[in-house]
Amino acid sequence: MAAGGTTRRRTTALLGAAAVLLPLLTVASPAAAAPAAPAQAGPEKAAPIVLGHRGASGYRPEHTTASYELAVRMGADYIEPDLVPTKDGELVARHENEIGGTTDVGSRPEFANRKTTKSIDGRAVTGWFTEDFTLAELKTLRAVERLPDIRQHNTIYNGRYQVPTLQEVIDLAKRLGREQRRRVGIFPETKHPTYFRSIGLPLEGTLIATLKRNGLDHRDGRAIVQSFEPTSLRMLDKALRVPALQAISTSGAPYDTVANGRGPTFNDMVTPAGLKEISTYADWIGPEKSRVIPLKPDGSLGTPTPLVKDAHAAGLKVSPYTFRNENQFLPTDLRNGTAPGDYGQALKEYDIFYRTGIDGLFSDNPDTAIIARTEFLASR
Repeated sequence: MAAGGTTRRRTTALLGAAAVLLPLLTVASPAAAAPAAPAQAGPEKAAPIVLGHRGASGYRPEHTTASYELAVRMGADYIEPDLVPTKDGELVARHENEIGGTTDVGSRPEFANRKTTKSIDGRAVTGWFTEDFTLAELKTLRAVERLPDIRQHNTIYNGRYQVPTLQEVIDLAKRLGREQRRRVGIFPETKHPTYFRSIGLPLEGTLIATLKRNGLDHRDGRAIVQSFEPTSLRMLDKALRVPALQAISTSGAPYDTVANGRGPTFNDMVTPAGLKEISTYADWIGPEKSRVIPLKPDGSLGTPTPLVKDAHAAGLKVSPYTFRNENQFLPTDLRNGTAPGDYGQALKEYDIFYRTGIDGLFSDNPDTAIIARTEFLASR
């Protein structure tokens, strides 16, 4: 293992301890308000961390300060801003640089002529893109719900919130940490880093400078960086002391592999050799949850793969994505009825996954993740 491996082993121990020490506060249920049980002596694992995926995006439009704040109040240990740049190089929180589906830009006549088609990671995408707007222009837009057919209740908040900058997310996490009397971590992701590098708007330098300027460049896990592209993570690993997570999709390859004509596929990454390689520049893997427990042909939940055990053997922690309450996102055997937006048996899904030994998870509904975690720890 590279020299960074020793540091990462120390980081893993610190993160495990930190996850246990974070008290939990939830507005959803008295049962969820209990703090996570402390780790036991010996081989007993620390409590899995709960990551507010784009905030509490099951309840508020994603990547808004309202979504992040609600996630923290529900007890999430971390909030996750996906990062894309503006025309003037500012980092803002959007899941994609195309913002037609997450802001009201399509209804703004002053920006009608900005609609265009681009090739993003080899795929033609039509819409409006953050890199064609200055930060000042983006701040005139308002966020809207990305999944209005599934999360109609979220549409009541359309038009209320701006697109936040990375700095605003950091400031919010610090303020809420003081208020909650606990540390609130951030888990930023570099989105489409090869593409942005190709157009002269690299993400890594600004992210590195911002974390350092805010006193977040520490091994203790107050910030963890993530990306689907190993090239981006390696850049961050060389410049920062923070832990890193390699995100792993269900199929295909990271775009830096595609663009360079060499590098690992996502299937390569989940082999023992691939996991060992990841451990030279990262501390975590974030696989799509079907990599941990695949679905059967009928869509029901199958049998766990050896991924968690193999990752742990390589010194890596595992935090799968994405857990959501709605039927549409649940295995067929855990759905209630047939309406896609109705809530299914999400608590049961969490419990099944917690029992595989995962170290954390990404959730759109942090309150249910916290309830399930509390019950899992009590049963343990």
